[in-house]
Amino acid sequence: MRDIRQTPQYTKYLSLIGWKVERIHDTNYFIKKFPIIGSVLKVQRPEKLHLHDIYHVSRANQCFQIIIEPNLSTDHLRLASSGFKSSNSPYLPTKTLQLDLTKSENQLLKEMKKDARYALRRTMNFILCTVDCDDFRHAWKKAVGWKRYVPPLSHLIALEKSFKDNCVFLGCFDESIHRSGIIGGAIFLIGDKTVYYWQAFTNEEGRKALAQYKIVWEGILWAKETDAKVFDFEGIYDERFPNKSWLGFTHFKKSFGGYEVSYPGCFVKNLLSFSQ
Repeated sequence: MRDIRQTPQYTKYLSLIGWKVERIHDTNYFIKKFPIIGSVLKVQRPEKLHLHDIYHVSRANQCFQIIIEPNLSTDHLRLASSGFKSSNSPYLPTKTLQLDLTKSENQLLKEMKKDARYALRRTMNFILCTVDCDDFRHAWKKAVGWKRYVPPLSHLIALEKSFKDNCVFLGCFDESIHRSGIIGGAIFLIGDKTVYYWQAFTNEEGRKALAQYKIVWEGILWAKETDAKVFDFEGIYDERFPNKSWLGFTHFKKSFGGYEVSYPGCFVKNLLSFSQ
């Protein structure tokens, strides 16, 4: 199965938010142009590594830097021998957690940790429904303030426009509280039979109520209604590239069970000339 960043939907999304995209031999090449200094080329999770095509695209777009984040099938040792350096600051998660969606709902529940099952029982009366981008972003921004980056509304609209039925914005409401308002939410995307837990938030009220467990579980149930085979949590803590701020949500994600998948990391080459 292709990574979501190699799908036509993701290509359209990046094009709408200002990236140039070229597709050669079933691989997406993402180019970002900067005034005066030139462009950066990103190749993210390609099924096959075509260095000749990479250098061709870099020359044509006057790229001063190439960033490659290999897929599992990519020979990353070949990158090292071609002058690419391993980066300590990957752009994509280098380790993730996945669930096998071919398992039954009961089996998935059984494989959860006790605290996750407890949280689902506690939040069984919470209401989950689709919400529009504007309401979703407003609640997200209100929940996190300046502590976390929240994409502009135009990016969320572009995401929904690009993925269409393969995208859902879920909002969580607590019916026991006598006021309306989203206490948490998540964006789930489908890319080539894999559903991604793309971005999520909960406000203080939602965190205290353990709403995040209900949100993810509803996303898993939505994923099972599609023809997806895998649910991807889109990133957990990786000891190779330690970021302690990831430990908390990694513990949360692992409470759903699943299996870990590790990627080679990020490789960068700075170009002093375009004569490769």
